[in-house]
Amino acid sequence: MNVMLADATSQLEAAAHAAREAAGAVARAPRAVKDQALLAAAAALRARQAAILAANAADLAGAPGLSPAFVDRLTLNPARVEAMARGLEEVAALPDPVGRVLAEWQRPNGLVMRRVAQPLGVIGMIFESRPNVTADAAALCLKSGNAVILRGGRESLHSAGAISACLAEGLVAAGLPLAALQVAQTADRAFVGAMLRAAGLIDLIIPRGGKGLVTRVQEESRVPVLAHAEGLCHTYVHAAADPAMARSVLANAKMRRTGVCGATETLLIDAAIAPALLPLLVADLSGLGCGFRADARARAICPELPEASEADFGTEWLDAVLSVAVVDGVGAALQHIRRFGSEHTEAIITEDAEVAAQFLNGLDSAVGMWNASTQFCDGGEFGFGAEIGIATGRLHARGPVGLEQLCTYRYHVLGTGQTRP
Repeated sequence: MNVMLADATSQLEAAAHAAREAAGAVARAPRAVKDQALLAAAAALRARQAAILAANAADLAGAPGLSPAFVDRLTLNPARVEAMARGLEEVAALPDPVGRVLAEWQRPNGLVMRRVAQPLGVIGMIFESRPNVTADAAALCLKSGNAVILRGGRESLHSAGAISACLAEGLVAAGLPLAALQVAQTADRAFVGAMLRAAGLIDLIIPRGGKGLVTRVQEESRVPVLAHAEGLCHTYVHAAADPAMARSVLANAKMRRTGVCGATETLLIDAAIAPALLPLLVADLSGLGCGFRADARARAICPELPEASEADFGTEWLDAVLSVAVVDGVGAALQHIRRFGSEHTEAIITEDAEVAAQFLNGLDSAVGMWNASTQFCDGGEFGFGAEIGIATGRLHARGPVGLEQLCTYRYHVLGTGQTRP
């Protein structure tokens, strides 16, 4: 083991042992104490806004040549700092997920079985570019009774440090151990490797970033992973769609923020309405600065659109580019989504309730939407206060991950002296 790797491993092990001890204190903390920490941290974010923005400016200055979408994810401004503070307050206002009785039943012998929610333990969070993840992840982990070790990307190192200082103020104000929230002060990739090898010290790894990060974590981790695949989201405009609604929803789904994982990357439109509606959709989005990659049927209607390759339909653009395909009904739309999608979020625009049900029930994706923008796939919009990511796997959690998804459960068995024959 080289010196750098040994140093990263020792740092991680020290952090994880401290987090393990802190996790017990947080798991047993009453709701009032956890909420006090969150509210004090929210106040600190507001009070230290200038310092946070200065740290963010240093991050932006130190990362030239980034794509506009990446810069948007990295950038903080007063509104985004305020949104972080409000997110902490919203999480504080939510019910305590720890100790909930999830199910209860009685056996013929009189034993009462209860399934009770409990924290997962120590969570390792590896993220890229988005400094607000520091606050969101910390809030959700704290309220759900977990300790968390956060390792951000080198691009957001200063911002994450400034935000974590505010969160630490909240922990101190509530009398909770500082080790319940730890932010790695290194961008060394060896630290990530140490996190991935920390089976028995870290209970769950959550990667939040690009495909390369997620792939590395899934391939190398010896710790269970709650993964988020690409956000290759689709909006399907059905033949029975309201045209005005389709135009409004698609413009928002694609262009509100092009760099978020819930942004629509592909438009599917029924052949029956494409000749009349597609030119209007293209004009709307072109006016907002969007470019296109279109299949042959779409280009027959709008010849000015660039030709799409098959690879384009499998691309998460995270930019002002939209893939376009004309399809023959809901079955063809679902077939396209299954072939090219990432099982993140899909939407249908239609006034036909039966078709909407067919579409939603036919999806394998974590989230399906009817007559709404795919950009509503967000923990805050789901009422979770914040999110730690969007899970697209098939085990444990799917969709926005909030408080309930950061808990597991145990059983309490209540008897009156029963013995087993």
